[in-house]
Amino acid sequence: MSHTLAVLLLALCCIAGLILVPLGLPGLWVMVGGVLGYGALTGFRTVGIATMAIVLGLAFLGEIVEWWVGFGLTERYGGSRRSGWGALVGGIVGAMVGVPVPIVGSVIGAFVGAFAGAAVFEFSWSRTPTVAVRAGWGAVLGRAAGAAAKIALGVVIAVIGGFAAVKG
Repeated sequence: MSHTLAVLLLALCCIAGLILVPLGLPGLWVMVGGVLGYGALTGFRTVGIATMAIVLGLAFLGEIVEWWVGFGLTERYGGSRRSGWGALVGGIVGAMVGVPVPIVGSVIGAFVGAFAGAAVFEFSWSRTPTVAVRAGWGAVLGRAAGAAAKIALGVVIAVIGGFAAVKG
């Protein structure tokens, strides 16, 4: 397979991955697959174990940061651990419900779902509407901050993949 085709595959995976992250989909993992695929198609001449370890580490870091920021902001805005879990579950469910609406549906669904999940879980615990709404707002901010952090890590993964392609 030609080097040009491998570079094109890598570029498409990186672009698709960066688009998928704000949609709440596994974009960083698509990018990791693109770097691995590029390495496989080029005989791993410029993508070695160190490059793969760094790219995998960044993808795992993205997942951890998203989870940590989401829970942290939910709690900072007065929510309990329970509301953090509600935000996580609600965000996933909201993203799936929003899928039929092209592009923006899953993004809006994820934010609405995170808010609703955190608010409902918190209200079931505290029985205080104002605390539940604040926890929901913290969940929305956490979702946005987590997505921003994952996009930043995705850019780093794309740059690493680009350097590997340039060296090849």
